[in-house]
Amino acid sequence: MARQADEHLVTAQVKLPKRVVERPLRQVARRLAMALFVLISTALIVYADRDGYNDNNDGKVDLLDAFYYATVTLSTTGYGDIVPASDIARVVNILVITPLRVLFLIILVGTTLEVLTERTREEFRLNRWRSQLREHTVVVGFGTKGRSAMQTLIAKGLKTEQIVIVDPSAKVIEAATADGFVGVVGDATRSDVLLRAEAQKARQIVIATQRDDTAVLVTLTARQLNRGAKIVAAVREEENAPLLRQSGADAVITSASAAGRLLGLSVLSPSAGTVMEDLIQQGSGLDLVERPVIKAEVGMGARETEDLVVSVVRGHRLLGYDDPAVGKLQLTDRLITIVRATPGHVTGVPDLRPLPKD
Repeated sequence: MARQADEHLVTAQVKLPKRVVERPLRQVARRLAMALFVLISTALIVYADRDGYNDNNDGKVDLLDAFYYATVTLSTTGYGDIVPASDIARVVNILVITPLRVLFLIILVGTTLEVLTERTREEFRLNRWRSQLREHTVVVGFGTKGRSAMQTLIAKGLKTEQIVIVDPSAKVIEAATADGFVGVVGDATRSDVLLRAEAQKARQIVIATQRDDTAVLVTLTARQLNRGAKIVAAVREEENAPLLRQSGADAVITSASAAGRLLGLSVLSPSAGTVMEDLIQQGSGLDLVERPVIKAEVGMGARETEDLVVSVVRGHRLLGYDDPAVGKLQLTDRLITIVRATPGHVTGVPDLRPLPKD
């Protein structure tokens, strides 16, 4: 029961990217050192002018009495058994010890104030993030598939602040926020969790859960919240792919079948398998890129463009480059081409260059 309660507490909790902050133990040690420094300084100031103080016990102030007076004075306890008697001692108390007392109190309550300030700052960051987030990408599941999808998106130029990770594991989300991503801890089959990820405003949603039934439920929930988002889902078994499409997924990737086909291709031709793996790994070697038809290409054939065109997207149809239905390219068409990826030198975003057809 206690474990269930703990899991309920972290449900749908938004975690913003972590900032580099000082460790708590180091903060406490630093504050204790500062407080000890103020205490010792005050005690030494009192002891240096010990003749100006009066001890109601024996009339004399030794080193122990100086530390005792510094302690009760800085803590504002003030028993009154040791008091400044001379004018110099009283002036020193006004101009030196009183500011030290204020500094000592600030150090003591500083941790509490810092916690309150940090909470206020985090709440402000969260509200600002929600108000500014638009057309972003939600990745459900931060396992191997989710990480690979995210790396591909980043390689294509998507910024980390435009990606929101959703995962039921708090440790996984902690790792994601450490990498600079916004994370939401919770079950993505629940609409309130996806609402925390602002899925209703997302441009695209990637579903990479570990179970196929979970992927179906997440797809149904996501499509209900956002009718216009592009939803891409991964399933393990090919027999579940039609169910994902019926649930609202625009594209379904069968991980087990895809891996099996790649293995089979590699057995028949290791070089062909290497090329295929290179094509699906963005940012190095060869890349598959979808782009719009430019005005200069209107009226051309698919093989007459400068790029190596492999398919043409016309409306909701995907046509091969040699399909007779392609005919002449239209301005509303989109081309899927193979290009050579050259890593950028400034931003790190791949510089995609056309691959010569000859």
